[in-house]
Amino acid sequence: MASNTISLRQVLSLVGPLDDAPGNDTPRERLRRHLQDSVRDVGTVRDYIEECLRTAGTNYNRALQDLVNHLGTFLGFEVTYGRYQGVSGQVGHDGLWRSPSGLHVVVEIKTTDAYAIRTSTLMGYIGALISEQEIPTKRDALGLYVVGRADAELRQVENAIAAEGRSEDLRIITVASLLDLADLMQQYDVSHEDVLTIIRPSGPRVDAVVELLSRLAARSVDATPPDVHPGSEPPTPIPAAPDLERQASYWISPVKDMDSESALECVQRLVGRHQIYALSSGSHARTSIQVGDWICFYASGTGVVAHAQVASAPEQEPRPEIRDPEGYPWTFPLAKVSLYVDRPVVFDAVLRARLEAFQGRDPTAPWSWIVLGTRQLNRHDFMVVTGQAE
Repeated sequence: MASNTISLRQVLSLVGPLDDAPGNDTPRERLRRHLQDSVRDVGTVRDYIEECLRTAGTNYNRALQDLVNHLGTFLGFEVTYGRYQGVSGQVGHDGLWRSPSGLHVVVEIKTTDAYAIRTSTLMGYIGALISEQEIPTKRDALGLYVVGRADAELRQVENAIAAEGRSEDLRIITVASLLDLADLMQQYDVSHEDVLTIIRPSGPRVDAVVELLSRLAARSVDATPPDVHPGSEPPTPIPAAPDLERQASYWISPVKDMDSESALECVQRLVGRHQIYALSSGSHARTSIQVGDWICFYASGTGVVAHAQVASAPEQEPRPEIRDPEGYPWTFPLAKVSLYVDRPVVFDAVLRARLEAFQGRDPTAPWSWIVLGTRQLNRHDFMVVTGQAE
């Protein structure tokens, strides 16, 4: 299926440089109208956000702010967009999300490590909005930091929120988890009220709860026969590998950013340097991956950045090289490693349209199901996502 989706780069070249200039036909208003009128599924939002995270520049940072706010509408909020740059005399929040329940979420979006997060700033925005009667009372308000990637500073902010006694007032979530939450709403029976249940009573960090839900969703997908996603037809059989008696199987595994290490750093260290990989006890793949199989690695927000051959089946043998050996105790060695972190294979709508796993599907529709957990591909799709197909 061909894709008619245009890239964010093309959209931004059409709307022009984003700024806070007032008016109905300014670049920012043209972008926001495009999002509201034409970007109606989480899959396209994910594509645009990942393009922002891969690309440096003020225009992409500001586009990310608008995209995160647009994502708030998928979560059931009424969204008021904030300014790109603060000015004296105006509340400088990045977005204000109103729930039908009466909760007001004041959003601050962190797109780069260049600007430190100070909890007093977001609390100040909440106080100013209460003073301006945009929010009824402090009980009706919640501050939400949305960060592009997990990093060491995120843990410091989490600790600061707890130390300052603001656990009832402030929350933190990565863009990746916010996208997963929107995907869960669009693909599964998750409601706006469920979203509020996740973010209101939890601790400062929301990601762990979203990751739990995503893992459960991934297991429901993995419970289907290999290479078959609900609603799709079985792909063509995998050809037998010439150097093995059994057929080689092909896998894709997601790697997410952590506070102590980015996804790219994790792949470079584990796959590139130590030539090992690890799976959680909840992964169905731990009992299915065999010696001679091939596996590729999808770095969240970047794309497929490496592939390798499985040198031995996974065994429950925690290794010191794994940052969380209790969470990922099933380890296995790799061979014939190929790293291409500087030239990732981007998992965009154009690539997805070439995959047999997406036959009969709209490649712009929600697509995170294929990278929620370690899952099997056929040989054709593996060659495409690793950049080896002609």
